Amino acid sequence: MSPVLSIHHVAPETVAVVESQLPAVARDHVLIRTRYSAISAGTESLIYRGRFPEELRQDSTIASLQGSFAYPFAYGYALVGEVIDVGPGVDASWSGRDVFAFHPHRDYAVAALRDVIPIPAHIDPRAALFLPNMESAVNFVMDAAPTIGERAMVFGLGVVGLLTTALLAAYPLGMLVTADPLRERRERSIHLGATLGMDPGDSAAMSRLERDVFAREPGGLDLAIELSGNPQALDQALRLSGFSGRVVVGSWYGHGGQTLELGTHFHRRRIEITSSQVSTLHPRLTGRWTKQRRIDVAWDAIARLAPQQLITHRFPITECQQAFELASHPADGVLQIVFEYS
Repeated sequence: MSPVLSIHHVAPETVAVVESQLPAVARDHVLIRTRYSAISAGTESLIYRGRFPEELRQDSTIASLQGSFAYPFAYGYALVGEVIDVGPGVDASWSGRDVFAFHPHRDYAVAALRDVIPIPAHIDPRAALFLPNMESAVNFVMDAAPTIGERAMVFGLGVVGLLTTALLAAYPLGMLVTADPLRERRERSIHLGATLGMDPGDSAAMSRLERDVFAREPGGLDLAIELSGNPQALDQALRLSGFSGRVVVGSWYGHGGQTLELGTHFHRRRIEITSSQVSTLHPRLTGRWTKQRRIDVAWDAIARLAPQQLITHRFPITECQQAFELASHPADGVLQIVFEYS
């Protein structure tokens, strides 16, 4: 077989295609010929810009991401392809199956079977790329635990924010507001069921929203989900939250401290800030829920919402630098960027 091509981060804001030899297919592994892989715009943009804690392991829960963030390194966790070989400990029925793998971007991937998920027959392989994003969105909504009639707001309308909005829209909420600087993303959120889309940089409009949500007694948001990656959005969520309001933070802000305004509304309103991250389940759910049950819910949502409609740009792996530059400097018209493999 020809050398395997993979994308490596070689310096801040620099990626390159690297050739390597394909490793042997171990006993409990499979060999995948890649069809598509997707850039996770939030996490991978931070990593592309070098904004990661150097002492942090990439992901201790995924076999292909056990390394550190020492240059050069490969990173990525949304790959779809066909199994073309299996290790001696893997049932032969896996051969020929379309699968999703938590694996960095490369044209052929040897992956541990535990990190490979068969794609249901009714799911478009391009839609399957959104499994991590949809599972994250499901996790955020589960942690948020929305209640009938609540006033809710989603900050940040990248792919995960839009999917979270679509899931929340299925609830009988009293209000579902979204916020993002990009007009097209706000319009997409309305199409997915939001009541109102706000530009967080429009101070006059945000002030009017604040007056509106506090004009209703008892006033303020019941629930806010922060997915923008911008700590200023967390400040806005706190300011808009009512007494005992809940703020769920799904953003990863990368390295460095973040300054929050906790000296005004936060203390007296008893606002609750919760971290939500897809690697684990909330402890209150673990008596009945498993990661597999959550993935099953994510597949159902993928079938219903057809998230492949959010793919806006496609690149060959050889144009990875251009793809990552676009992902890390989003503009109107840019949502999901996908690598296509011949």
